[in-house]
Amino acid sequence: MSPLALLKTAWFSIGSNKLRTGLTLLGMIIGVAAVISLMAIGRGSQNQITDRIEALGSDLLFVRPNSTGGNIFGGGGDADDLTIADAVALLDPVFAPSVAAVAPELQTNGQIVATDANTFASIRGVTADYFPVRNFTVNLGQGITPAHVLNGSRVVVLGSQIAEDLYDARDPVGETVRINQKVFTVIGVLDSKGAGEDNQVLVPITTAASRLTSNRTPNGNINVQTINVQAASANVIDDAIAEVTTLLRLRHEITEEDDFTITNQQETLETLNETNETFALFLGAIAGISLLVGGIGIMNIMLVSVTERTREIGIRKALGARRKDILYQFVLEALLLSITGGGIGVAIGAVLVRLSNGRNIAGQDVETVFATDIALLALGVSAVIGLFFGIYPAARASRLHPIEALRHE
Repeated sequence: MSPLALLKTAWFSIGSNKLRTGLTLLGMIIGVAAVISLMAIGRGSQNQITDRIEALGSDLLFVRPNSTGGNIFGGGGDADDLTIADAVALLDPVFAPSVAAVAPELQTNGQIVATDANTFASIRGVTADYFPVRNFTVNLGQGITPAHVLNGSRVVVLGSQIAEDLYDARDPVGETVRINQKVFTVIGVLDSKGAGEDNQVLVPITTAASRLTSNRTPNGNINVQTINVQAASANVIDDAIAEVTTLLRLRHEITEEDDFTITNQQETLETLNETNETFALFLGAIAGISLLVGGIGIMNIMLVSVTERTREIGIRKALGARRKDILYQFVLEALLLSITGGGIGVAIGAVLVRLSNGRNIAGQDVETVFATDIALLALGVSAVIGLFFGIYPAARASRLHPIEALRHE
């Protein structure tokens, strides 16, 4: 038989029982649509995280205490402590010429109470340099100033989500709030940055240390959880890391392992990308199980079809059909089922991706990215699955003896 005749015969055969064919296609449709949708969500999530990290700047370093401190001797710093004095020392133009700016950060949590609303928030004690270093901008009012830090002023800058929770659409600037029972005046509201960045409030670091926490060393220095260091440029990141390491080792009089860790945006980005790729692969594997189930469904239907059409196969063989003609016909039927289901699945997956993009699900804005390579891969895998699961029924049909097939009831 010619290829065109085989195609027509296969198409007519699978169309003769539309309900059964539709149910068989459903497995492949769900599998392909699931693969495309889940991978689109995975890639969208990866892009969101990447954009947020890159928005902070590629020239940013984070210095944090390391609980496994080194060998400290003499009257030097404490093994597990970073202080504001350490941050100030990193601005030395002689020993740290690659450091452009430094912003120490003190972190705690607390209840934020307005007149008729309250919420729980992350509280960060910061300096005026925190805003440019961490790329925070003020939407309403003003940010923390050097005068606020010097005077230990009871002022607060609200994250956009906190401002909305406490004041809805009202302007909160000039209002007062209570943070852990202490009265603070709202002087500004931050622009939205997404995720947890909007659920925080900023206060002067000296105010946080004296009013909200007791993070001080025995000699009176203020402990900080993070020192944000901005390098002069992305090209001198390695130099900045070396200079910061040397200065802190000297200040803490370390002879062995560092009592601090330094990370940069690129390392964070690479780690998160690896995590996201693993997560996306996991989602794809789960969705791939649906494709496998769809393939098993095709095999099952093809075996039923061979049994139902035994007499037809016998008649065709008696009229001169060769073994390979029967084999090709049933393989082609399985391929048509899988490719048709895969094609419909791609279309449905693309629609789901488009409809899901930008939707707020469980309080999170979902970003999806339709990937043509994933769609083509899913379509190709569905074809391979159809071929794999269609070979056995086709081979079984081709091996039927014409006389026994004609006797089949």
